[in-house]
Amino acid sequence: MIKKKIAIIGAGFTGLAAGFRLLQIGHEVTVFEKRDRPGGMSGGFREKAWEWTLEEYYHHWFTNDIHILGLAAEIGYKTIMCKPVTSVYVEDQLYQFDSPQSILRFPKLSLFDKLRMAAAIGVIRYDPFWKPLEGINAGSFLPKVMGKKAYRLIWEPQFTNKFGKYSDEVSLAWFWARIRKRTQSLVYPVGGFLQFANALIEKIIKLGGNVFFNMEVTSVKEDNGVFLRVSERKKENIRKFDSAIITIPSTGFLEIAPQLSQNYKNSLGRLNSLGATNLVLRLNKQFFPDKTYWLSICDSAAGIMAIVEHTNFMDKRHYNNEHIVYVGNYTTSDHPKFLASKEKLLSTYDPFLRKINSAYKNNLIDYKLFKTPFAQPIIPPYYSKLIPSIATPLPNIYLANMQQVYPWDRGTNYAVELGEKTASMVHEYTKI
Repeated sequence: MIKKKIAIIGAGFTGLAAGFRLLQIGHEVTVFEKRDRPGGMSGGFREKAWEWTLEEYYHHWFTNDIHILGLAAEIGYKTIMCKPVTSVYVEDQLYQFDSPQSILRFPKLSLFDKLRMAAAIGVIRYDPFWKPLEGINAGSFLPKVMGKKAYRLIWEPQFTNKFGKYSDEVSLAWFWARIRKRTQSLVYPVGGFLQFANALIEKIIKLGGNVFFNMEVTSVKEDNGVFLRVSERKKENIRKFDSAIITIPSTGFLEIAPQLSQNYKNSLGRLNSLGATNLVLRLNKQFFPDKTYWLSICDSAAGIMAIVEHTNFMDKRHYNNEHIVYVGNYTTSDHPKFLASKEKLLSTYDPFLRKINSAYKNNLIDYKLFKTPFAQPIIPPYYSKLIPSIATPLPNIYLANMQQVYPWDRGTNYAVELGEKTASMVHEYTKI
């Protein structure tokens, strides 16, 4: 085997998984991360009195997330599995909606409508073949098979809240992937995702890899080698590698790779995505009266996609007995909500939050706002024809980000799977 020098841009789980596997094979790996911490969108923070870190954006794993659970087991990292409550907000009420029994108890649909909806979801979920579904528009197909009433009451508002102006352009393959992967029990890494990422970095360093923070790659060029222009504390230097794996969003890749052809730039430019805003509320009392962990908002006028009480999933003692609540939303990066301050955003959401817990502000210790312009790829019909290949037109330069995990939706499990797949491709190419 020829040992190669490989650069990885981005210390999210795609980059870390790729680096870990390439080091195990025997290559030389250097990871560059422009932030001061790893984890990408699953990166976190810790308040003074907290034992654990907390994610900036809510995260969990399903019990069938074999790639990241396998990685955790491989490096000896402990996880916790439990079965939190998932509910829906429909017509100003909360209803548990996470099992056949709770769905049968749901009072807003007739028994026939509930059985029809359950049958439709079951047929889609257990269909092993996603490819025939990708040309079907979810918003047109679902009301026909599950019934208009169930779709308009439960699912249409969720599509609207999640995808906004793109809600009528989503492929049924995306819906298939979402419901196929759902499990009632969820898994969480002990200490938080940031701690798990740090544990993986420790393994990378022990294998001889390098991970640099606060170092931004501002340019990548290919000329009998891959040359990266790296910026650190306003100083720039050029570093040469044999290959580079780019794990940042496609828009970021376009900005740093001037050698890309216009046709390739146009192909990436056709891919749409949404940004995310996430308010993290720290309360001294519980927000949900019924211990709900995840609340899907089935009200398109709410302007909120989901409210997630993290400490109804993980024990509050890890967070100084505080109750942690996420208020999450997806928007375009030029939307007023995306541009708003944390004070303005909480003020906007306040009337709706008071419908659920009228006294929550009396219990508010503090709150933070996190936002990212690239959080949710838009998956239109026939997305497989649009998805970027991992190998780019530039020799020895590879692209691996959440727009390439199709048919699955974004998530750390698929980030690890993509990182491992990319590492295998890079290694195979080095043997030629």
